[in-house]
Amino acid sequence: MSEVVRGSSERGDVVLRRRDDDGALELRVNGVFVMDDRETSSEELLASVALAGAPSRLLVGGLGLGYTVRTLLADSGVREVVVAEIEPLLVEWMRDGVVPSVLEDPRVSVVVGDVREVVAASGAGTLDGILLDVDNGPDFLVYEGNAAIYESSFLAVCKDRLRADGVLTVWSSSESSALQDAVQAVFGHCEVTPVPVQLQGRAETYYVYQASS
Repeated sequence: MSEVVRGSSERGDVVLRRRDDDGALELRVNGVFVMDDRETSSEELLASVALAGAPSRLLVGGLGLGYTVRTLLADSGVREVVVAEIEPLLVEWMRDGVVPSVLEDPRVSVVVGDVREVVAASGAGTLDGILLDVDNGPDFLVYEGNAAIYESSFLAVCKDRLRADGVLTVWSSSESSALQDAVQAVFGHCEVTPVPVQLQGRAETYYVYQASS
């Protein structure tokens, strides 16, 4: 395993490293695996679900390695993508070319900050989609402060910011009945899609939760 780049912020250590076995670029935060560039199907599904309604303006919580945003930008109907990323190092590394960038597209703007604050600052009914992939899900948090993102109080703010028929999608590394119940309570329904993945030779399942306003 070779280290590509390492940095520290107020939230801890952030590391990009290259695996020896398959050459994958891997992101870890405080020693916890977050994602790699070999298995990106669930991030792409998160975006594909939001694209089904022919959206124009979307807000993405979590930049990661850029695969969710890249999928959105492949749709010419998308006019604006606002990205909320709490870790400034990820934005810096993408701008410096350490990670293939999605930030050069003029449709993309990045706000370094908590997604809850970015969503709250959006006008009511101004977004066609909100995509949340800011942590490993409610049961395997990298940052304990992110727990509130999966609770009904914040999900209700998301619903208020969505236009009629706007879509919320939420990524989780594990199945969560609490998250499903929270989405159901706010939106009146919740669709859960399991996504089988191969993670470093292991069969795993990620989950995408979705609802529309």
